[in-house]
Amino acid sequence: MKTYRIALLPGDGIGRDVTEAAKAVLEKAAARNGFSLATTSYPWSCDYYLENGSMMPDNGIETLRSFDAILLGAVGWPRKVPDSVSLHGLLLPIRKAFVQYANIRPHRLLPGVQGPLRSENFDILCIRENTEGEYSGAGGRVHQGTDSEVAVETSIFTRQGVERILRFGFEQARARRGKLASVTKSNAQRYSMVFWDEITQRLSQDYPDVEVTSYHIDAMAARMVMAPESLDVVVASNLFGDILTDLGAAIQGGLGFAASANINPDRSTPSMFEPVHGSAPDIAHLGIANPIAAIWSGAMMLEHLGEPGAAGKVMAAIEATTARGIGASPGRDKTDAITASVLSALD
Repeated sequence: MKTYRIALLPGDGIGRDVTEAAKAVLEKAAARNGFSLATTSYPWSCDYYLENGSMMPDNGIETLRSFDAILLGAVGWPRKVPDSVSLHGLLLPIRKAFVQYANIRPHRLLPGVQGPLRSENFDILCIRENTEGEYSGAGGRVHQGTDSEVAVETSIFTRQGVERILRFGFEQARARRGKLASVTKSNAQRYSMVFWDEITQRLSQDYPDVEVTSYHIDAMAARMVMAPESLDVVVASNLFGDILTDLGAAIQGGLGFAASANINPDRSTPSMFEPVHGSAPDIAHLGIANPIAAIWSGAMMLEHLGEPGAAGKVMAAIEATTARGIGASPGRDKTDAITASVLSALD
């Protein structure tokens, strides 16, 4: 029997509940499909930071390197640890160390879920550059605490980084409906974003079967609300992709349905899968966190591991659950009830 080694990082708040739910569903799907998951859980979180002074141990990256994939719950608890510390101490180092440069986030309405838009027939795949751009971490502050204080944040765009995420987007569009939307703000950012547009146009010659349209970020935000059904694959920089995918989560019914994958396409290092929502400290003790985004992220993990049959069955179980109205409305159903319904639908 094939066994995949999975590192679990439940993290903070509701991350623990939804990770446990996803684990139960994925293990059952594996057993039903002739393989197994060997999971190891690590307590790296804001509580870990308060006890140890870091979000993960010094050998954390090397510890994770031997796994086939990573399943993460949620990171952050601003009342305890500033987000700038928790994010740069765990999530971003993992993405960068393992060259997980493609962040994939699907946006569509599940059966039974009511979205806020008139349009319901949309299926958008957002591809976000995940390791550089606006989140490169280049910059600093001087004269802190004085009237002369200066803060500088520098975006870094490399030809390699932009080209590889655009090629990844083109390949996804080729495998789907053949439409790629490239998002920039080149009318205002005349260096980095013009650079991105130029590479988009050059690469489009290698993909004559893909229809390419370039949008400014503000126009794309409007289009996702007014005409989401017109979009197929959307590719954007780190910051723009981050913002657009929260909008995507909103139009698909909320963050409880928003799954994501941090992919290293050449598979030389483990990829990481996580729901888009945060740790939600305000509901962490109520047992009402929706685990569907985490379970959907787990299905993406199975697909990436080469188990599309099992991934498809997990997605079918999610859809059967929401079609019955279970987990379809934020906050209405308990985490355990939603998980039990998905597990039952796997039978």
